[in-house]
Amino acid sequence: MADFVQLIQLSPTMEEGLIVSWSKKPGDKISTGDIIAEVETDKATMEMESYFDGILLEIFVPAGSTAKVGTALAVIGKAGESYTVPGAAPAKAAAAPAAAPAPAETPAPAAAPVATGRLLSSPLARKVAQEAGVAIETLQGSGPAGRIIRRDVEAAATAPVAAAPAAPRAATPAPAPRSTQPGAIRTAPEGRVEPLSQMRKAISRNLTAAWTAPAFTLTREVAMEATLAARQQVNEALAAQKSDTKVSVNDFVVAAAARALRDVPEMNAAYVEETLHLYDSVDIGIAVAIEGGLITPVIRDADRKGLRALAEEAKALAERGRNKKLAPHEFTGATFSISNLGMFGIDHFTAVLAPPAAGILAVGRTRAIPVVDAKQNLVVGQRMNVTITCDHRAVDGAVGARFLQRFAAYLESPALLLL
Repeated sequence: MADFVQLIQLSPTMEEGLIVSWSKKPGDKISTGDIIAEVETDKATMEMESYFDGILLEIFVPAGSTAKVGTALAVIGKAGESYTVPGAAPAKAAAAPAAAPAPAETPAPAAAPVATGRLLSSPLARKVAQEAGVAIETLQGSGPAGRIIRRDVEAAATAPVAAAPAAPRAATPAPAPRSTQPGAIRTAPEGRVEPLSQMRKAISRNLTAAWTAPAFTLTREVAMEATLAARQQVNEALAAQKSDTKVSVNDFVVAAAARALRDVPEMNAAYVEETLHLYDSVDIGIAVAIEGGLITPVIRDADRKGLRALAEEAKALAERGRNKKLAPHEFTGATFSISNLGMFGIDHFTAVLAPPAAGILAVGRTRAIPVVDAKQNLVVGQRMNVTITCDHRAVDGAVGARFLQRFAAYLESPALLLL
């Protein structure tokens, strides 16, 4: 009996996936564990392996198409074996791989709704229609369930307009003249429309949900002279040891936040379905900007790790995150998060909560400003603004304030990080 390859949930928040590429083609022999496709989820691009042995009989969802979790993507069985796609009426017999060359385009059955638009059409058909100037919405599809495929578009593009009233060639409208009169109003902005990636869809869903939380923010200025001096000493010591590791200001921030969470455990919490979760471990997510969005790799047990270990782990996680190679357990389950935009010259900002954690810390740049020292002298000081966003359902203002107090103490006296 033929086995259907379904799109499985490759990350905890995944609802759909984009088929980036197929590493196998119809007619190929498949063994359990073989990598058959690459799928872009809401967090990363991941390899999908086969759980079946046999011949890849047909691919239903071509590369470049989006499918919901649970959708049948392909079928594996014996050469020439009959199969019925889940939800489809007629049984279908697969042709032997050697009987005919593989078609240029494999239309998907109606049971697998993979068209990215409202029309039932293949991505290749839409691409050809756009290049040929054919209005695809006027065509009658010849594929299964009326699906529009490439040959339908090519027939419409080469046929005389009068001979094919059902599929006329779409006239390309001339661009509207641009007014040069002073004060003229443009009726439509210029530009292009791009579909959201799986990551941007997830960001949209998660942060929209985050805005429903009754959040409040607290801001504090931190003196950074001692941290900057300690960082220089640590990096000089590492260089003397011929180490490639360099400790950044952000590594000190992570270390200070981790220990502050250990000191103020009420902040290491989450509101989940009218319950309060107080976490035993301190697992800090670090927001990393990547192409098309951001991802938050998680450093587990951050309060138990030294600066060097934190620096090496953060660097490795960030590199894999930018390459979209993180495993699900490496970017889920943070008990607290940090977003640092100081490297972009940002002095102060407010970060949106990353549910379900009750807090996220926004970190600005360290800047030189005039300050009055303990002897009432005007001197140049190094200051950094940090803002914590808290879920008021889980924590109160006093808890957030005590967290910032402890956080600042560690950065203003970094020797405390050694205790």
